[in-house]
Amino acid sequence: MARLAQTAGLTDVQQEILSTVRDFVDKEIIPVATELEHRDEYPQAIVDGLKELGLFGLMIPEEYGGLGESLLTYALCVEEIARGWMSVSGIINTHFIVAYMLKQHGTQEQKDHFLPRMAAGDIRGAFSMSEPGLGSDVSAITSKAVKDGEEYVLNGQKMWLTNGGTSSLVAVLVRSDEGLTPEEAAAKPHKSMTTFLVEKEPGFGEVRPGLTIPGKIDKMGYKGVDTTELIMDGLRIPADRVLGGVTGRGFYQMMDGVEVGRVNVAARGCGVAQRAFELGVQYAQQRHTFGKAIAQHQAIQFKLAEMATKVEAAHAMMVNAARKKDSGERNDLEAGMAKYLASEYCKEVVEDAFRIHGGYGFSKEYEIERLYREAPMLLIGEGTAEIQKMIIGRRLLEEYRFQG
Repeated sequence: MARLAQTAGLTDVQQEILSTVRDFVDKEIIPVATELEHRDEYPQAIVDGLKELGLFGLMIPEEYGGLGESLLTYALCVEEIARGWMSVSGIINTHFIVAYMLKQHGTQEQKDHFLPRMAAGDIRGAFSMSEPGLGSDVSAITSKAVKDGEEYVLNGQKMWLTNGGTSSLVAVLVRSDEGLTPEEAAAKPHKSMTTFLVEKEPGFGEVRPGLTIPGKIDKMGYKGVDTTELIMDGLRIPADRVLGGVTGRGFYQMMDGVEVGRVNVAARGCGVAQRAFELGVQYAQQRHTFGKAIAQHQAIQFKLAEMATKVEAAHAMMVNAARKKDSGERNDLEAGMAKYLASEYCKEVVEDAFRIHGGYGFSKEYEIERLYREAPMLLIGEGTAEIQKMIIGRRLLEEYRFQG
């Protein structure tokens, strides 16, 4: 895009990476995205192209074979990819969250074992918190791990696992009350959770003894990428596959990863909104009514002005949240704000572009129809708008505590 959503202060390397990704999106993703989405087909050729570009190792340190880039670089790449097709950004998002969690919290053995193959794209990551009856209340997790000698036995059912079928490594959050009395576990549920690194074969059905991926969940949008359940029934995991080597830290490890994920969802919202604006402004100049292009009607110009302003504002907040995390500072407030604003603005920009298209927006021949079904996922992914407001409100009260 010529003027909107520009980012100041990027290095030459960052600009080169973004230019490469943008060209790939324009040439390899946008021309095929709608057709693949309508077929709900996994974009294997696109994923292979991303692997060849080295994007699966974008944030993994150079010592493990990655590019060692920042969260900002990653978020800007996600924005570009989501502009082409949001589902593709989902394929790399969970991979990056698991790689980030390993980098930040893994033992040295775990880093050495997983990160080089993750950087090469040979291991694809997924992470799993949610359960069928869970919603946003992570403390209500019922999946459980019980120690048995040098192993843990995991049982339970997980839900909404992005890349559940195509992944070969899943970070799974379960309850493990090891070392806690029943009273302590009930009083402090967040301290009784552990993240396990579960290796499996890609595919569906029983992918390792005790672990089943039933199949793809049929969704309104966000197609192509596989979203699944995960069922553990006597799944045995070695003790050295506890993330960080110590139980009871899983909740905090996951929340650290989710902060990265919220910046990612904000970036996806920015990318989808940018594409919707592009489609809307192009169509408004091509469609004629009452003797002139509808872009010349004041009502449409007002709509385009509002759309562009929302694209710009969301992008600025997303960049701020990424830079805050890169600085090493706490960024849950900024990430929550960025995710909330970008997802809400994305929904509004997409709907305005849909309205500009008129009846044609309802046709599957037009790309805006796909975007209209994709945008709602961003309202709930990585925490609903209501959860973001709770995070924002609590943090504001911490920062502005009344000293009476």
